[in-house]
Formats: sequence, structure tokens, C-alpha cells
Amino acid sequence: MQIINIILASQSPRRKELLNLLDLNFKVEITEVNEVYPENLEVIKVAEYLANLKANTFTNISSDTVVITADTVVILDEKILGKPKNKTEAAKMLQSLSNRNHKVMTGVCIKSKDKTISFSNTTKVFFKELKSSEINYYIENYKPFDKAGSYGIQEWLGAIGITKIEGSYFNVVGLPINQLYKNLKEYFF
Repeated sequence: MQIINIILASQSPRRKELLNLLDLNFKVEITEVNEVYPENLEVIKVAEYLANLKANTFTNISSDTVVITADTVVILDEKILGKPKNKTEAAKMLQSLSNRNHKVMTGVCIKSKDKTISFSNTTKVFFKELKSSEINYYIENYKPFDKAGSYGIQEWLGAIGITKIEGSYFNVVGLPINQLYKNLKEYFF
């Protein structure tokens, strides 16, 4: 089997940029998914569960195609911080991350006609103490309402607020491309 078509099933512009770093030809195709997971699912399994849920919407894959799906979650105190609904929620999330560390976990699923593999990658992120003025500035100017945990590591708040990370930077952006590349080479190419 020769894979010649790659579909990135994500509307994230950041994932598209990251996949471009691998010099692979791909197209973006999105399906609607209700991103709900079982309440009793361990938080460390949520990202991979959601990536698989997204991949399972692709039921008619040709033999020369692979679909890549992903989901990123921010975990603080064993609770998932989702995407903020408004400025107040974003400020509350960022205040909770201030002067602490948390985990960012991305689950990835690669699916072909006859094979599906999935994996997760975790990065530990450390924030300095964030001032209210910094949080408010970031929310007003960067509008992080499409980002888990209310921030993007590649944006202003990441530059001034993150003191260190343990693990993959690209994972925090939204796609652990090193691990993705390794799995594509090992299982699909």
C-alpha cells in the first residue's frame, strides 16, 4: 500500500502550520464532531479519546489515504481546562495557571483504510506569576477563545509568562510533530 493522500482533519491553523514543517502534501478536511467524552474517563485519556472520536467520522477512506486527527487539552490539578467562553472565564483560567505548572496533552489518531493507531504526548508547562494587567492585556489583544487553557505558547503570554517546559514545544502548540512523523514512517510509509 502506498499512501499518497494525507488528510488533516483539523480546523486549527496552528496544526496546519506544524504539519507543513514535515514537508508533506496534505489537504484539510473537517467533519462535525460533538466533542464529548465519558465523565468517568481519566483526564490523561481524554485527548486521545477525542482524537479517535474525530477519526471515526471518516468511514470511507480509500486505500491510498491516511487521516490525521488531534485534540489538545490543558490539565491543572487533574481537571481539564477547556476553551474559555468569554473574557471572565479566560481571566479566571489564566489566573489559575499563574505561578504554577500544568500539563498539556495532545492526543493524535492516524487512520487508514485498514489500520488505526493513536497516541498521546504530554508536556509540562511552568508559568511565572502573572499580573492581572498582563492577563487583561493578553485577553484584550489576543482573544484566546479558541485555545485550551486560554493561551497560546507561541503568542505574547507564552513569551513573557512561560519560564520553562518539560517536553515538546510543538505538542503545546497543538501537534507533537516528532512523534507524528515517527509513527507515520513506522506504520504507514
